Formats: sequence, C-alpha cells, structure tokens
Amino acid sequence: MQKQKEKDMFNFQSTFSGFSVDDLQKAKTFYRDMLGISILEEEDMGFALQLSGGNHPFIYPKPDHQPATFTVLNFVVKDIDAAIENLKTKGISFLKYNREDLPQDEKGVLRGLSEGRGPDIAWFEDPAGNVLSVLQEQI
Repeated sequence: MQKQKEKDMFNFQSTFSGFSVDDLQKAKTFYRDMLGISILEEEDMGFALQLSGGNHPFIYPKPDHQPATFTVLNFVVKDIDAAIENLKTKGISFLKYNREDLPQDEKGVLRGLSEGRGPDIAWFEDPAGNVLSVLQEQI
C-alpha cells in the first residue's frame, strides 16, 4: 500500500511564486533600488527576486495587469517600527485600511502581537499596486 501512495504523490523539486506588474522597469527599479533586493535573473519575460530562505518570486509584465487584492509578498522583520521608518525614508507610504476589524495605529501597523491576534503587520504597494507587507512575528 505504501508504494501505491508514493506513486500517487505529487512530486516536485522546488517551488516559487510569481505575480504580474504593468511596467517591468518600474518594478525592477522599485524592488532593486528602493527595497534593496538583488535581481536573480533578468529576461524579457520578467525577473526573479533573490530573497533569503531561497525564495525567488518571479515578476512578469502583463499588459492588462490588475493589482492583486491580497498581499502577494510578506517581509518578516525583527523590528517593524525600524523597518517602517527605513522604508518611509525611501518614499514608501503605508496603507491605512478604514476597517474596524483591522485597527491600525498612526504608522499603519496592525498591532496583533499585543492583542494576541497574530503578528504586527503593515502594508504598502509596489508601483503596480500589488500589496506587500512588513511583519514582525513574536519570537
């Protein structure tokens, strides 16, 4: 029975995610120059980000791009307040959701750690309107 189960399993070597943008050059400049992320590969079809942990999301152009309505990339940080201040000095502004179930402070941070509801998290957008986040998990 075990051999049959192994045979039926979906086997893969590795994984990566991807998402679209409307302007590849703007996206490349944002991720490389504003966020300081190395570009792993550059092709006419798009580019991959070289992130710690071996994750390499692929960003590709799409003429009829529609920004994702959810967070496509999360950056885990040790100190969310320091990360926010650093990103603000680069011209990045943080999203404020006007929702009672997402009570954010003046910096745009949902303080989940102090409420026992998950990580402290704040959201921002790339030039294509895709939602990204910085989050601080409890250690």
